[in-house]
Amino acid sequence: MRWIIALLLYSLTPLQAAWADDISLSIGSHRIRAAIANNTYSRERGLMKSTQLCSSCGMLFIFPQAAKHSFWMKDTLLPLSIAFIAADGTILNIDEMQANTTNSHSARGDALYALEMNKGWFLEHSIKPKDQVHGLQNSPRGN
Repeated sequence: MRWIIALLLYSLTPLQAAWADDISLSIGSHRIRAAIANNTYSRERGLMKSTQLCSSCGMLFIFPQAAKHSFWMKDTLLPLSIAFIAADGTILNIDEMQANTTNSHSARGDALYALEMNKGWFLEHSIKPKDQVHGLQNSPRGN
């Protein structure tokens, strides 16, 4: 029995094994498992230093209030795509972000959420602005 548990833990990436708080989301027929970043520390850290992200995994940033939030990729080793999301779950805009850069990526409207996925994920799944993200009502509030 111990070897089965060890095998299961080995098959998870270090990031996935460390996720205590996550949420299930969907966009159309696509399911996502997202780690939650809903406080200052977790939002500042984000996916920094992570070396892998499973194909249906991401990180959901939850802010205390909707605004034109901005992101950069300093000390982030993975290239990522980000969707800025309004309070009602509507995707406002999607940006592609290069690893370890300080280019600013900003919401084009008042975003309460941002969802980071592997670079190109939204394009590969034909997800675009105005699509709806479902499951956000189950997320904790940002603080």
